[in-house]
Amino acid sequence: MDFLPENIDNYVLEHSQKEPRILQELSKETWQKVLNPRMLSGAYQGRVLSMISKLHQPKKILEIGTYTGYSALSLAEGLHTEGQIITIDKNEELETLQNKYFEKSGYRERIIQLVGDATKIIPTLTSKFDLVFIDADKSNYINYFHLIIHKMNLGGIILSDNVLWSGKVVEKLNSKDEDTKVLIEYNRLLNSDDRVETVLLPIRDGLTISRVVK
Repeated sequence: MDFLPENIDNYVLEHSQKEPRILQELSKETWQKVLNPRMLSGAYQGRVLSMISKLHQPKKILEIGTYTGYSALSLAEGLHTEGQIITIDKNEELETLQNKYFEKSGYRERIIQLVGDATKIIPTLTSKFDLVFIDADKSNYINYFHLIIHKMNLGGIILSDNVLWSGKVVEKLNSKDEDTKVLIEYNRLLNSDDRVETVLLPIRDGLTISRVVK
C-alpha cells in the first residue's frame, strides 16, 4: 500500500541518498531468484536504517529476520568501529545468497548469522544490544519485544518493521487474521510501555522507532 501520493513519494526518493551499488545488486538478485521479494527492505527504507545506525553508532546490533541480508548491510554502515551484528533467520536456504553479499561488503567478519527459531535463540544470547531491528514473523512481535527488552542498553533503539501492515491495522479486524491482531496489540504495547518512548513513522509499510529509557 502507498501511504503518500505517487508524485510526493517520487520526490522523496529523488531527494534522498541513493543506495550503494552492492545493495542495488543484492536487490536485483533477490527479485530474480528469491520467493516473496517484496519482503526486501527497499532502497528508501534501507537509507533510513543506515541513517539511524550512523546516528547511533551501535556496538551491538541484533536483527530478527535476515531474509537476503539487505537490512543487515544497511545497518552495518553505521556500526561502531568495534561493532558487530547478530542476525537471525529460520530459512537456511538463504545463507548462500546472504554470504555472497556479506563477503563482498567488507562486513563479513562483523556479521554473525544464526539459523533457527528466534524465540529460542534470543534467550541464549548473552550480549546487551544498542540497536535491534525486528522484521520477522508478525505473530511473534510481542514475544520478540519481551525477549529483547531486558537485553537492551539504556538509550538503545528498537526498530519494528511492517507495523502498518498495508493499512490493515486501521481496518475492521478479521477474526482469523492473527498477524494483524498481534500487530495492533504490539503497536499499543510500544505506545504504553514506560520502558520505551516510541514514534511510528509511515515509511513503506510502517516503521516504529522505540528508545529504551529505563
